[in-house]
Amino acid sequence: MANISIRKLDDDVFFRLRTLAEEHGVSMEEEVRRILKQAVTTQQVKLGDMALQLFGKEQGVELDLPRHAAHDPMERQ
Repeated sequence: MANISIRKLDDDVFFRLRTLAEEHGVSMEEEVRRILKQAVTTQQVKLGDMALQLFGKEQGVELDLPRHAAHDPMERQ
């Protein structure tokens, strides 16, 4: 198993992690492991793909979506 250290963690983030861990009855370390695992294993659905799933030909709607090149996601603040 690999190890990771996180420096300069915002006090508010630390407090929220501790609170979440307490709510889930696990250590902060376990809570962070769970969050990281979910973050890297959750498949992100693209908006255009979601539109086709909800309103595509199978649902009786013809959508003419333009083709766009892939782009990097915007950073969250």
